[in-house]
Amino acid sequence: MDSLNHRVVMEFATTALRRAALLFFGVQAAVIATAVLIDAVQKRIRRTREGFPRPGTFTTTISESTTTVYTYGEDLFNAMIEAIEKAEHEILLETYIWKGDAVGRRFRDAVNAAAARGVKVHVIYDGFANLVVRPSFYRFHPDVHVFRFPVLRPSVLFTNIRGTGLDHRKLMVVDDTIGFVGGYNIGSLYATKWRDTHLEITGPSVWELRQAFVSVWNLSAKRQAKMADTSAGFWEPRIRAVNNIPANLVFPIRGVYLDAINRATRSIYITTAYFIPDQQIMDALLRASQRGVDVRVILPEDSNHVVADCLSRGFYSSMLRCGVQVLLYQNAMIHAKTATVDGEWSTVGTANIDRLSLTGNYETNLEIFDKDLARTMEQIFEIDSSNTRLLTLEEWESRHVVARFSETVLAPLRPFL
Repeated sequence: MDSLNHRVVMEFATTALRRAALLFFGVQAAVIATAVLIDAVQKRIRRTREGFPRPGTFTTTISESTTTVYTYGEDLFNAMIEAIEKAEHEILLETYIWKGDAVGRRFRDAVNAAAARGVKVHVIYDGFANLVVRPSFYRFHPDVHVFRFPVLRPSVLFTNIRGTGLDHRKLMVVDDTIGFVGGYNIGSLYATKWRDTHLEITGPSVWELRQAFVSVWNLSAKRQAKMADTSAGFWEPRIRAVNNIPANLVFPIRGVYLDAINRATRSIYITTAYFIPDQQIMDALLRASQRGVDVRVILPEDSNHVVADCLSRGFYSSMLRCGVQVLLYQNAMIHAKTATVDGEWSTVGTANIDRLSLTGNYETNLEIFDKDLARTMEQIFEIDSSNTRLLTLEEWESRHVVARFSETVLAPLRPFL
């Protein structure tokens, strides 16, 4: 009789838990659907200012290499196309999003023309990110080696879920002499409507980006010939590419950020499109602020992903209470992934400060120790700050109860975004 009662109680408890879980998931789905609907309506009726501050283009020299920071898409795309058109030997192009619009066609036609004149061209683009683009758009010259990072991969079912990330990288290398990396995807929207940051590098340290491309090509493009693995032939510790490789469960970018934050003594200036840090990174930022470091974070007030915004806002209270400045970018999407610390250390790359970038996707960031570049990044941060509004603790604590409820309901999704 006791065993029967125990079994009945367990079955009842299991049923109750299952129903509670289904109810909670239903509430989450309703909150997400409502947020998406409201966001879509607001974007239709909202009047946005045309344009946004354009910090400019900045060039510095580090040892035998030259870096150029681009902050406006049209300028960057012109420079990239020029590099493609001047290519003599090799083009390596990797992107997350490659839209089938005028800018997308410009890049496609340029690499096709390069292949037609005998340049060796390798292209990687992410299949999932471009599901909305007609497959017919990706018509490449027969001599272009193309790897479409697959939407469905066996690793999704048979390996650790952390080993199944998307290819979120945006980089290009031409003739081993010029390279580009940063937040810009390929598309007309990004040319003039979004604020982002990309870095061009010329000189020996281009090897860092070539090696980043080759490592993913040789790991993933199993049906095509592998690329030659080359040695750097030099040591320049002030410029280093840091690569997240999910297939190997290697995610060093997170550690690089943690180390820089923990070492900070004066300032930490971060710009990121999506801010959903894990607890360790969050704690490091709060500790830095509490020990007197000037910690500022620029985020879009309204990004292109409303759910990510809801999850990000769940961190604002802790940040504001500890003195971290939350600067909300106005009237445009800011998509940059940059940081600079103490006027010494900087990073520009493809990784956001969220779980997908830091422990999920393929990403590449350049880590750079140079005072001149750090000064440039601080200048860009200051100009971007002129287009933000400072969120106050008083304002945030008085937000609507519905907003608080949404943040609480969606908080369990943080490990997945």
